[in-house]
Amino acid sequence: MNAQAKPLQLALAAALVFGLGMAPAQAANPCSPCAAKTKNPCGAGAKIDPKAITRPAGYKSYKGDQAALLKEGKALWSDTKLSTNGLSCNTCHQGHAAFNASFAKPYPHFVQMTQDQAGLKKVHLDEMVQACLVMPMATKPLSWESRELAALTAYTAEMQKSFKPSKGKAANPCAAKNPCAAKNPCAAKK
Repeated sequence: MNAQAKPLQLALAAALVFGLGMAPAQAANPCSPCAAKTKNPCGAGAKIDPKAITRPAGYKSYKGDQAALLKEGKALWSDTKLSTNGLSCNTCHQGHAAFNASFAKPYPHFVQMTQDQAGLKKVHLDEMVQACLVMPMATKPLSWESRELAALTAYTAEMQKSFKPSKGKAANPCAAKNPCAAKNPCAAKK
């Protein structure tokens, strides 16, 4: 590669990454916007115990100041420290990406991922947050009474209010063999 081509290639990679609206932390490695170790972080893998993501008997969620919960939830949404594989909620759902059309419906409702991996016919929103932590983010669920779970659930509910299902092509990369490939500027054959 000549000296003039390299800056152009870097500029193109940066434009692709920033054009996708990725956060600067994600843009640090434009060749790996999806940090998952599997081809499909949304659905690849073994079945999980539905008890891991199902509300326990007598469950009462954490109650707190809604504005404070939303602020904390927004910060947690992009926190890769919640996962064991470098993913955050924002990795898959930035800009309302990777939600099924059913995300617009009130919870509880059917979600294909939780049906496929946990055998659940319906989930509440807080259970879906737990499912995303356990499945794509490959970590343990949060404590059911925790402020963190309440904050993530509150922020997700806030995002749900502005979600509009796309018409035509499915917006769910979990159906693809590799949901990261389309976002990876380095994936093209050289």
